Amino acid sequence: MGFFDGLRPLRAAQFDSGNATSSAIELTKRNATISLTEQGALSGNLRVNLSWRMRTSDIEGRSRQSGRLRRPLKLFQPEVVQAHTQGVVDVDLDLGCMYELTDGTRGVVQPLGGLIGDLNAPPYIRLSGDDRFGAPSGETVYVNLDQREQIKRLLFFVYIYDQTPAFDRTHAKITLYPGHGPRIEIDLDERAPQARSCAVFTVDNTKGELIVRREVKFVYGFQSELDRLYGYGMQWGRGYKSRT
Repeated sequence: MGFFDGLRPLRAAQFDSGNATSSAIELTKRNATISLTEQGALSGNLRVNLSWRMRTSDIEGRSRQSGRLRRPLKLFQPEVVQAHTQGVVDVDLDLGCMYELTDGTRGVVQPLGGLIGDLNAPPYIRLSGDDRFGAPSGETVYVNLDQREQIKRLLFFVYIYDQTPAFDRTHAKITLYPGHGPRIEIDLDERAPQARSCAVFTVDNTKGELIVRREVKFVYGFQSELDRLYGYGMQWGRGYKSRT
């Protein structure tokens, strides 16, 4: 599987994601799995959202906030994070999903390369858009659970696109919104300052039961390293985003 430069920018898509209740279940190391089947989430769309915001140190954050109060236009500028050198960089987190269908088809849905997928045809997964600045809406991937029998396994992951590793300087959370039942939350709160990618959770179709398992495994490489770790067996090439 290769990546291609120069594709058209992604446009946000609107999908019906069901009516998740206001309660939430947090997946942790001790409580790492949950059955979507037991929750009754067997139809509609599973909405998977990555939300994140960039920050500097708490001291600098307070001074930045007070400065923004004096200069209101600063409120509309994206935050930056302190790199591990003295430089200051932007961080662009991306949400992706590797998939394997029951017919053996394997692939990936992600912003890089414009691989946004399809909700009503294979792979029955679609990316809504590409958030480059940590907007409140974040990035969202939809999975068509009406076609769950066609899905063998999924791996949801987050990676830092072409910037200084800074997972420890971001507040990142993955939230799953099933069509029925409570939302499911996974925090990327473990310290991994040099990591560039993180395998967040898997979904396995085991004898018709959809099992979500928290992973939160940070790696120093990118998608190809996650692929080797989870055995999807795809071929990867360097890809780039178009300039905003």
